[in-house]
Amino acid sequence: MNESEKIMAARRSEMVRDLRRKGIIDERVLEAIGSVERHRFVHEESLDYAYDDAAWPIGYGQTISQPYTVAYMTSLLAARCSPPAKVLEIGTGSGYQAAVLDALGYRVYSVERIPELYERAARLFRSLGIPVRCRLADGSLGWEEEAPFEGIMVTAAAPDCPQHLLGQLSPDGCLVIPVGGQDTQQMTVCRRSGDRFEKELFHHFAFVPLIGREGWN
Repeated sequence: MNESEKIMAARRSEMVRDLRRKGIIDERVLEAIGSVERHRFVHEESLDYAYDDAAWPIGYGQTISQPYTVAYMTSLLAARCSPPAKVLEIGTGSGYQAAVLDALGYRVYSVERIPELYERAARLFRSLGIPVRCRLADGSLGWEEEAPFEGIMVTAAAPDCPQHLLGQLSPDGCLVIPVGGQDTQQMTVCRRSGDRFEKELFHHFAFVPLIGREGWN
């Protein structure tokens, strides 16, 4: 390990300690986040801040979510859907969230609507040997050909839980999604039980909007 890699590893360890101080208690999630090199997923101009608990622009009006948000959403999913479950991520973006899910042991599928981000993430996954399956499409419609999924995570704000995504859950699957207006949303978990869905509400966040047929126009 060269000096630069040692510095990044030290920053990553401090980030994990910070997440623990902020209330993330799932050690599986913390270990997965500690194993993923977040600096690989940010733009070069954000490299010095890659392990700060902040969101950074990745182009095309999108961001890489702050580590706390990634840890929080991943913890909600992991508490209800254990690896090696098949999970779908909506909004590949930088690829960081998908890489964390893969590090946890999930079988990850991811949908991105912006061609440049899709291509960049797919190249990065290949170069890092991360076996995430990617698709360029309207994420609000999910990935019907690969359904059902035991877990679905949406990393963009929706006005409601998209019916296409609910329909692609396995009989006991769960959907983790920020629901609300375009300024603030409440983290929501929809758990499927046969043909019924139970909803749980959690903390408020601010995400970029989910654009698509079942999102924002």
